[in-house]
This record gives sequence, structure tokens and C-alpha cells, in this order.
Amino acid sequence: MGETTFDEHGRPEPPQQGSEGATLLGYVEFMRATLEWKCRDVDDEGLRASLDPTAMTLGGLLKHLAWVEDYWCTHTLGGQSMPEPWASIDWSTAGEDWEWTSAAEDTGVELREQWARSVDRSRAVVDGLLAGDEETALSRTHGAWDGQAQVSLRWVLVHLVEEYARHNGHADLLREAVDGHTGE
Repeated sequence: MGETTFDEHGRPEPPQQGSEGATLLGYVEFMRATLEWKCRDVDDEGLRASLDPTAMTLGGLLKHLAWVEDYWCTHTLGGQSMPEPWASIDWSTAGEDWEWTSAAEDTGVELREQWARSVDRSRAVVDGLLAGDEETALSRTHGAWDGQAQVSLRWVLVHLVEEYARHNGHADLLREAVDGHTGE
């Protein structure tokens, strides 16, 4: 397998001739790097800025995607309890959009560090699962939605690509509204 190449924004290019696992991970990493790029050099005020009519913010995206990483990788794939801050939240009183709305109380440093920790946990879980036979790891199922269904690692990786791609589109619009920064 060849060396990873990076685009002009520091995003790793997915392999064009990799295995299924390498290709899926390549796209997940590209999407993660796209979010990082869209939030790069944005101050706290910019991370809290919304674009009418939505209350969505870049900070909210960082916090939501940190939750997504922890739910799907740490909890669902890794079988671990949700880490903080998610473990202490009473979701019935906080509301299902807590991670979106509470981001306004966090600094940019806190939001970026939280997202980075969640991504690091996800990478460790996925790397551990893929350490053996790739096809078996991609196909093995894991309980999701409190045991209501079973999902494979393959499904989770595709879901992460979808989740990031959708929200990276939001990040494009929000970043342009914050400071005029555009790109892809």
C-alpha cells in the first residue's frame, strides 16, 4: 500500500486501490479532516454563530460529532459505557439536542479537545477490531439502540461517512457565514 497523500487543506486522500476496510477508513478520516478544516481558526464567537433560520453552529457540530463518535465506536462497537460528558447527562431532562445547545457554553478549545478525544477513542476501537481478519471484523455484528438491532462495523463506518458528509455540508454554510471562508 502506498503512502498517504494529503490535499491542500491537510486532509488525507482515501486510497484508490485499498482493501474495503482501508477504503472505508480512508473516507471516514477524510470526512473527519474536513470538519477539522471547516472549524480551523474559528474563534469562540464564530463557533457559536448560527445562520438563520437554524440554531445549528460549528461548535454544536463539533460536540454532536463527538457524541456520534462515542456512541457508535466506543459504546456500540467497543461495548464500553459512554464516557463523560455523555455518561452524566440526564437526557430526559436535558433534551435530545443537549450536545447541540450546550456547545454554546464551551470554549473552542474545549470543543476541539472533546471531539479529538472522541475521535481518538474511535480510532482505537476500530483499529482493535480490524487487527485480525478484516472481512470477519467488518461483518461481525454489535448490539445497537439498546439491543434493539445489530449493526456491523461496515455499517458503522459507512454511517460515519454519511453523518460527517451531511454535517460537513452544514459546516460549509456556517463557516462562510462566519468569515466568508469557502471551499469545496
